[in-house]
Amino acid sequence: MLNLVLFEPEIPNNTGSLIRLSANMGAHLHLIKPFGFEINDKRLRRAGLDYKELAKVYEYENFEDYLQKAKPERIFAVSSKVKTNYAEVKYQEGDSFLFGPETRGLPQEILDQYKGITLPMQLGSRSLNLSNCVSIVAYEAWRQLDFVGRS
Repeated sequence: MLNLVLFEPEIPNNTGSLIRLSANMGAHLHLIKPFGFEINDKRLRRAGLDYKELAKVYEYENFEDYLQKAKPERIFAVSSKVKTNYAEVKYQEGDSFLFGPETRGLPQEILDQYKGITLPMQLGSRSLNLSNCVSIVAYEAWRQLDFVGRS
């Protein structure tokens, strides 16, 4: 099982899409407050297509609450501000992938604490859509684990 962690997500459609992704790949989705939307936002429900009942979604009051309750073993901070290519890392069962808010990314103090990985982009590009980034990283990690749990 992999862990997808959204630090202070801002856009309900992205979070809804990731509820659906986590349900379909058997990953756990961890949401760290504050959110930029209400958890019952209709855009969140529409994007998640009612997959919330099938997904394992956890909510935390802040990052420390997440660390205390989830007790992650290995955290990879995903950011455009680091150099290690996500495809060059050997992932393990139970790994956690931490993604920052859509408009500002992860705080530097968090980036400084964890192994950072990035997705390559063309020169001059700033960032990819959050749900696209999570999907790319999650499926690479799941591929490396031979798609454990798939039907």
